[in-house]
Amino acid sequence: MAAITQIATIIISVILVILIMLQVKGNALGSLLGGEAGGGIARTRRGLEKTIFRITVFLCIAFLGISLFSVVATT
Repeated sequence: MAAITQIATIIISVILVILIMLQVKGNALGSLLGGEAGGGIARTRRGLEKTIFRITVFLCIAFLGISLFSVVATT
């Protein structure tokens, strides 16, 4: 059971990294590190961007749940 939770945690974490990188605004990697602030303009997520955001939130919750389950199951 521990191996399954470890594999699931690794897979979810890799997918989360990819999805978070897809959400980065700007043209270069410098914007990821705060190089381009975007002027503080808030805008609404639509279409694919909204879907990616919702999947990211779901995977974050799943990652947290699997991690907590793993801790409880091993103690």
